Amino acid sequence: MAFTIGVTFGSIAVVYLCIALIMIVSQSSDPQVLTSKQETLDFSKQAVRHVEKPQPLSRYTASDGQELHYRLYSSAQASDNLIVLLHGSGWHGLAFDQMAKGLSQAGVGTVVVPDLRGHGGDPAVRGDLSYIGQFEQDVHDLIVKLRQPEQKVTLIGHSSGGGLAIRYAGGAFASDVAQTVLLAPFLKYNAPTMRANSGGWARPLTRRIVGLSMLNTVGITLFNHLPVIDFAFPQEILDGPLGHTATQSYSFRLNQSFAPRGDYLLDVSKLPRFLLLVGEKDEAFLAHEFEPTMSAASDKGNYVVLEGLSHLDILYSDEFVERIGEFVDGAGAQ
Repeated sequence: MAFTIGVTFGSIAVVYLCIALIMIVSQSSDPQVLTSKQETLDFSKQAVRHVEKPQPLSRYTASDGQELHYRLYSSAQASDNLIVLLHGSGWHGLAFDQMAKGLSQAGVGTVVVPDLRGHGGDPAVRGDLSYIGQFEQDVHDLIVKLRQPEQKVTLIGHSSGGGLAIRYAGGAFASDVAQTVLLAPFLKYNAPTMRANSGGWARPLTRRIVGLSMLNTVGITLFNHLPVIDFAFPQEILDGPLGHTATQSYSFRLNQSFAPRGDYLLDVSKLPRFLLLVGEKDEAFLAHEFEPTMSAASDKGNYVVLEGLSHLDILYSDEFVERIGEFVDGAGAQ
């Protein structure tokens, strides 16, 4: 009897693993499939934008010994605010240059913008990190390095960076952060806020993701380095002066690290006071679905939809900078 049960269990386990492996190998990453002819995010402002005199990169050593990069924008006035900006998928901290300068020059606070691990001009391994959740450790290490005793931390994230900000609230380092600003944040692939494939921006390898998730469920992480999502950069961006800094695909473990946990509303419920800003014309997300979705889990948020702005427009919006400044200083609506 016991032998029969053991054989049956073993057979089920073998079948389970075989199904997972078949799903993993049935798809492969190919960012070149996503051409500029495909509908994607509006990069028109990014394509014509040239950052003059970008803030120089500084380095810090993360807890695993890896050197990572960030840009620091000192406040023009005395302030007890340390503002950390988390960029979205595929790009790096330079996307926040205008916003960071606007906030720091207005005296809202000292602004720090990391190139998250796996991103930027010269990452150790592009599009990958070492384990699920490593972004949180990296951000914590940076905060510990830069925060002065009297400073309060505001975490601001755009798109996937917003997802990371939500994840941070549900993790071990939540107490680092006093308040959060979410700019069109990613919640989950099947959240009511999602447009299909983020409006054409992302090509998830769904079968591979499912297969890897099956293996992770039983503690097998051997294949978490495999790419599971590609991004549709327009060719004009890839051919531009910063094209070499684009990250066109993510590994499973990086992609998981850039989003709230599976029960995303549980992470939302742990957010501190927060402001959510989104453009009405956002191509990746349904702007008016954020409030009904997230307010069911938290009453700490204020939601603002601004007319005429797309997913990337918000990075260059003076009105967004003004509203963020008011919120960080405590004057924004709650």
